[in-house]
Amino acid sequence: MNYSLDFAGLIPYLPQFAAGVWTTIKLTVLSTVVGLLLGTLCAAGRTSRAKWLKVLCSSYIELVRNTPFIVQLFFIFFGLPALGLRLNAWEAGVLAMVLNLGAYSAEIIRAGIDATPKGQWEAGKALGLTKTQTLIHIVLSPAYQRVYPALVSQCIIVMLGSAVVSQISLEELTFAANFAQSRSFLSFESYMLTAAIYLLLAVAMRFVFSTIKQVSFKNPSL
Repeated sequence: MNYSLDFAGLIPYLPQFAAGVWTTIKLTVLSTVVGLLLGTLCAAGRTSRAKWLKVLCSSYIELVRNTPFIVQLFFIFFGLPALGLRLNAWEAGVLAMVLNLGAYSAEIIRAGIDATPKGQWEAGKALGLTKTQTLIHIVLSPAYQRVYPALVSQCIIVMLGSAVVSQISLEELTFAANFAQSRSFLSFESYMLTAAIYLLLAVAMRFVFSTIKQVSFKNPSL
């Protein structure tokens, strides 16, 4: 079977690819920042003495971690309007990615918190700090260092999972690839280019997170 690659045929669609990449980047940055914040709050909630807060955080985490991302996305975009809450494709995509990353990162961060030696908690208590103050000022930083590689991997997984939001017509990278191949009939070239771009984005994310680690943590080797 002979097949001649024709990437030149995709040149007219490069603006769509560029716009899709930019949308994917914006989705990733926003969902990463908010998702990690949500994950940190839920991880702290799981360690709280308040039973209702532990149950609330645990229920959210289990619900998200045990249902497919595409079902969560469809529920937000197609299901919530039945309750009177209408979100556009961008809002639904961001919300779904934030909730997904928040749940998975919460368990990762909680593992880092649970690995904290009791001596650090006791040191905070000896200094007159509340449990919340000890968590923020003493425990969280080393906890993040312990689980940083896992958090980075999870953020990249969420970025790659953003391809799913094309199913609600959010014009990100995969949507652009679908558009290009439907018009040019160059399916192999369209998705090969898309895969290469996702690979570059993943490598770029690892570089950015590595830089953040070196700047934020005193001992980047941790």
